[in-house]
Amino acid sequence: MTPVSNGDVGIPPSLEWKFSQVFGERAAGEEVQEVDIISAIEFDKTGEHLATGDRGGRVVLFERTDGKDHTIRKDLEKKDYLVSRQPEFRYKTEFQSHEPEFDYLKSLEIEEKINKVRWCQTANGALFLLSTNDKTVKYWKVQEKKIKKICEMNIDSPDTASNGRSAGQNGAASDFVFPPGGFPSLRLPLQIVGHETNLVPRCRRVYAHAHDYHINSISNNSDGETFISADDLRINLWNLEICNQSFNIVDVKPVNMEDLTEVITSAEFHPTHCNTLAYSSSKGTIRLIDMRQSALCDTHAKIFEEHDTSGSRSFFTEIIASISDIKFGNDGRHILSRDYMTLKLWDLNMESSPVATFQVHEYLRPKLCDLYENDSIFDKFECCISGDGLRVATGSYSNLFRVFGCVPGSTEARTLEASKNPSRRQVQTPSKPSRSFTNLARSRRREAIICIGNLT
Repeated sequence: MTPVSNGDVGIPPSLEWKFSQVFGERAAGEEVQEVDIISAIEFDKTGEHLATGDRGGRVVLFERTDGKDHTIRKDLEKKDYLVSRQPEFRYKTEFQSHEPEFDYLKSLEIEEKINKVRWCQTANGALFLLSTNDKTVKYWKVQEKKIKKICEMNIDSPDTASNGRSAGQNGAASDFVFPPGGFPSLRLPLQIVGHETNLVPRCRRVYAHAHDYHINSISNNSDGETFISADDLRINLWNLEICNQSFNIVDVKPVNMEDLTEVITSAEFHPTHCNTLAYSSSKGTIRLIDMRQSALCDTHAKIFEEHDTSGSRSFFTEIIASISDIKFGNDGRHILSRDYMTLKLWDLNMESSPVATFQVHEYLRPKLCDLYENDSIFDKFECCISGDGLRVATGSYSNLFRVFGCVPGSTEARTLEASKNPSRRQVQTPSKPSRSFTNLARSRRREAIICIGNLT
């Protein structure tokens, strides 16, 4: 991405997007297997590692390589200009995180699809991350281990080697007899050297049997010790080191399920305040809660909701107001939310309305009836904020994603295609999504494949 100046003071220059890399590109005519479709993606805080999860329950890790420059210092000193490089990533490792299961008590199949992946704090050169499917969260450790090989023995005598073999062959036998006079010597390794390293993934903890409904969110706490997992009706608090106990901190399940009017759609911890978290609902509200107030956070500290004053409510108003994703900005003061039609940026100090609204699917408003008929209106899209807080991005249909400048006065609004030619225009036509298992009425758990831009 190359900045392009627009001449306005105080407004950052717009970015020129260029193709960098593609992973998993298929050959012409090759069919995409269902298990290979990416269902979750996450960069770590440093931007050095990328994790993806797919519908087959696998987690694939990539690492950035362009920062590891081995150019000789003298050659760099001869250059009188700064050499800028596009980010480059390479495959690091992969592992099977989840397997398909069956809940015999509820006669329910639990698919292996990865819903979310979240990076945890690194320690001693090892990588840690959380992954979850619909029911179970797992805590993984990926570490390099040296493969040790014997390079020298104390004795290379053929007689001794044969004695060693005979001992190995007869050692397990019950009628083993030492030769007369015993063995003249033992053949032992004298030097063991680690010639190469190998990445070894290991599941450290499994957090299971805590959710009756599908898990839609997991989020790490800034204290580095706890995390939350959220489903449609509850949010649970976990300690990373304790997998057999969790605390239910939010419960919106009514006594009578017929009185259910909204569900939890997304939840995330504050980036710096370990006692604060936010969660969104299908009614278009965002609730900020403080865990210091009570053990069960059934009351919120703040609620962010935009009231419709136009009076033009319709059958689809509540459906398209449902928030599918929220993200905190790195400054901890702003929250970005995504509903079907728009992106909204909220200031924690102003609950009545968002500070900015970005139109994403306004062109689809005349087609809401058709979208409802083919269930596309229930598709869910994610969103993200750039590290510097200057831009926001979200996915759309037809392999497109939208990027907006969120600084006051900025008019930056780009529609880009996730391809080798990101500026190519395409007609945006939502396709009918494939049906998946749902646990609540009105297909609230409908999902779509999304494309999120990496903003740095």
